[in-house]
Amino acid sequence: MATKIEYGTDTEIEIEEPKKYKVILLNDNYSTVDFVIQVLMQIFKKNLEEATTITMNIHEQGKGICGVYTYEIAQTKVAQVRTNARKAEFPLKAIIEEE
Repeated sequence: MATKIEYGTDTEIEIEEPKKYKVILLNDNYSTVDFVIQVLMQIFKKNLEEATTITMNIHEQGKGICGVYTYEIAQTKVAQVRTNARKAEFPLKAIIEEE
């Protein structure tokens, strides 16, 4: 989606919205429900109810969307998941998909 801004009579600037990317957590058979809920609450700022719902989607459907962000923020969230999972010795994995 582009927004046009006019300055005076001769200048026109077109500004495009940045692309958005979904951050998705993937199911594994080792990360605990409590750990996944903790990650969703700490990194993705979900409340307990939202985190529980997303965790159940991950468990039942194999993946769950945690949020939609610009590319740089999505990359940061994936890196934070990776760091927390390694510290806790879980194989929890997050990926990015273009919206």
